[in-house]
Amino acid sequence: KRRRLPRRVALVAVATAKFPYGVFFLPSFFFAPVLPKKKRTISFQHAISRQKNLIVKSFCSQNTIKPQKKGNPMKKLKLLSAILSLILILSFALTACDVVKIDEDTESSTVKTDGETDAPEIKLDRDLEIKISVLNGTTGFGAAKLIADAKEKKTTLNYNISVESDAANIQAGLINGSVDIAALPTNAAAALYNKTNGGVKIAAVNTLGVLYLMTNGTTVTSIADLKGKTVYAPAQNPAFIFEAICRANDLIPGEDITIDTAYAQPADLRAALVSGKVDIAVLPEPMVTIAKSANADLSVSLDLTEEWEKVYGENSLMQGCIVVRTAWADSHPNELREFLKEYEESVKFTTENPKEASELIVSGGIFAGKAAVAEKAIPKCNIVYMDSEDNISECLGKFFKALYDVKPQSIGGKLPDSGLYLAK
Repeated sequence: KRRRLPRRVALVAVATAKFPYGVFFLPSFFFAPVLPKKKRTISFQHAISRQKNLIVKSFCSQNTIKPQKKGNPMKKLKLLSAILSLILILSFALTACDVVKIDEDTESSTVKTDGETDAPEIKLDRDLEIKISVLNGTTGFGAAKLIADAKEKKTTLNYNISVESDAANIQAGLINGSVDIAALPTNAAAALYNKTNGGVKIAAVNTLGVLYLMTNGTTVTSIADLKGKTVYAPAQNPAFIFEAICRANDLIPGEDITIDTAYAQPADLRAALVSGKVDIAVLPEPMVTIAKSANADLSVSLDLTEEWEKVYGENSLMQGCIVVRTAWADSHPNELREFLKEYEESVKFTTENPKEASELIVSGGIFAGKAAVAEKAIPKCNIVYMDSEDNISECLGKFFKALYDVKPQSIGGKLPDSGLYLAK
């Protein structure tokens, strides 16, 4: 039995290293097997004392040390306790190292998203040049911060952003592939979708209603007051929207009211209104603010967004949007999501910081006027960021139906299907 004891000690040491909490079961495992059968009924403390003496004698014999016949058994017990404590400490240290290593490996292979779940790291092509074209005016206001950040290389991705004054140039770029993403009027996006058989998609809405009815010395408090009068409106989208509002209020163009688009560009119509050549006009912001600053006699008689929503419902007048080429979106889904994230942050900056944003709008070439004018106009421009999570397909569906009833060619001759909208 003396020869077997050292082996038992070794076995206990190994087991304790692998299973640290097993140390609490050592008394029953260690002592019971070596007690003589006839002594199994002796007291537990006596058994401990006896077995400690045997262990120490065996230890000494293996190391050619002659044990003392007389001595203090408590010293021997303390020696054994110290050995077992050392084994326990080492086992816990090894276990802790393994846990730390596992945690480090896990952290290096995954990244946290939203602080809740583990998800694989999203790879982005930071060298890819993303060609973006923005229409000047209200449609482009939300991109001001993004344009400034891109020039200073502060964006996550590599953006090449241009500002255009003619939507036709942007549409041509989307068709030939020289433009990947663009800010356009929503009706132009629908027409382009139909023309290219699904070659583009609307990723987000960036502008709601921005049209107002301005008068110069003429009292107008409702749409009904316009009966028998001539109202000037810029060509295309503003004229189509105003006609839809008139028809919904039982004013038929050519019979009950005249809608004149002789001043096709908003800037030209604004100048005519300021000079007194025109008495009633439909103008978008920021042209409204510019006109009022130039002629104090001008007044805003009707908010056409409110008039539209009386007929078609809340948020159903959506005038500006972000368009992406379908082929590009399919090839670069991660980059598109990152762009939309950065664009949304830019929109938020514009709406929450009109003073700073107005300076960026002017310096970025989005607005040719003064920063002070842009600052006043921003709160009235209804700049937003809305995507598929905001159910833009339903709201735009109502808008496109209203334009189609007025002039089918305004949206490309037919109502676009659900493929027009980018799924998030």
